[in-house]
Amino acid sequence: MRLGLKLVLGFFLIVGIAAFFVMRVFVNEVKPGVRQAMESTLVDAANLLAEVAADDLKAGRIADGGFARHVALAQQRDPKAWVWRFQKRSVDYRVTVTDARGTVVFDSQGRDVGRDNSRWNDVYRTLRGEYGARSSPETPGDTAHTVMHVAAPIYDPDDRRTLLGVLTLSQPNRSIEPFIVASQRSILLRGAWLIGISALIGVLMTWWLVRGIGGLNRYAQAVSAGEPVPPPRPRADEIGDLGRALETMRRKLAGKAYVEQYVQSLTHEMKSPLAAIRGAAELLQEPLPEADRQRFARHIQAQEQRLTETIDKLLALAEVEQHGWLQRRERIDAGALVEQVVQAVDARLTPHGVRIHRAPPAGTWAVEGDAFLLRRALGNLLDNALAFSPPDGSVELVVEQADGQVRFIVRDRGPGIPDYAHERVFERFYSLPRPDSGQRSSGLGLPFVREVMRLHGGEAALRNRPDGGAEAVLSLPAV
Repeated sequence: MRLGLKLVLGFFLIVGIAAFFVMRVFVNEVKPGVRQAMESTLVDAANLLAEVAADDLKAGRIADGGFARHVALAQQRDPKAWVWRFQKRSVDYRVTVTDARGTVVFDSQGRDVGRDNSRWNDVYRTLRGEYGARSSPETPGDTAHTVMHVAAPIYDPDDRRTLLGVLTLSQPNRSIEPFIVASQRSILLRGAWLIGISALIGVLMTWWLVRGIGGLNRYAQAVSAGEPVPPPRPRADEIGDLGRALETMRRKLAGKAYVEQYVQSLTHEMKSPLAAIRGAAELLQEPLPEADRQRFARHIQAQEQRLTETIDKLLALAEVEQHGWLQRRERIDAGALVEQVVQAVDARLTPHGVRIHRAPPAGTWAVEGDAFLLRRALGNLLDNALAFSPPDGSVELVVEQADGQVRFIVRDRGPGIPDYAHERVFERFYSLPRPDSGQRSSGLGLPFVREVMRLHGGEAALRNRPDGGAEAVLSLPAV
């Protein structure tokens, strides 16, 4: 199972279980809470009515006196009330009065007059000076619909120590059932929203964490495969610290391997010119004709220049190969870039008599990257074209755009690339002899060009032209 899925399931499981139990507690507490509130209201109303009924009960006119008349009128009322979002159109109270023996002497519904209620919990406890209340079915055997009964003692108005009877105030629980159901639904709906929002937060947090961890994983996989990649994006958390630690470790390990590789390569490439210098120096120690002495001195100078060029280009190549990403990016006009490169190599054209033919761009195109590196890469291609061009020849420099790519094309009229060299021209230290002198370059110019193109997300290609000569193409994404 993927880490992201584990995190989402774990977060949802924790939040979901917690929310479930919390909602269950709230939902289960709604009904008893509302009934307790109703009971508290019934207690107040029952004690108030008990005081009102005391005079009529003492005078023996509780069934037909003013108290009975007012209760009957109250039950005929239409409150026309809206409680929360429910309409109330009737008075739901039922009032019963028993004498001091527990016999019903008044019933607002006229059903139980004369019945002995002394064994009912509300009357029984109240007659003994305790708080009396009970909940019983509306009809015998119906446990789904119950009625709450709350009793209050009726005392003699002239002697508060004398108990005249008990007033019981009743209200069906179904009258408050809509409020209970609505409250439970509201809790469940809001709880569902809570779980949904929590799940969304969990998904976003998981995505944020997995994105960072996934970036580290892709970075580590690329480094393990030897691919040059930029370090993970900086973050101000532990994942960011881990990314920086991985990048530091990669630099140290790569730097060590890189130095070992280049020391071996440089040592191998220096053997030949050093041997030539040593041989020429030994011969110069012997008596020689002036012409031979001058020839050997020029040979030493040429080998020294070759060593210097190799070291300089090796350093330049090492600089770009060590970077897995561009250190600097800017918008570069393709036409202006070509003009700058041509001006830089212009001084080297006169001795060879080689001309550069620049075709004017058909539009204003631009690329993004490091202008310095792109000038050096394009300059290397021009240097190669000049070196392999015949005297008084020409080099063609063209800029085109197609399929979202800007292409810099350098064409010469030289001998082209031998078949055996096609696969090796971009290898480090591999070079072909110059047509005029037979000398070889350091073999680092084209590898440098290839690395610059890699950093810019482009491609470098070198191929023969059908009508003779070679053609080098740099392809970069247009912006």
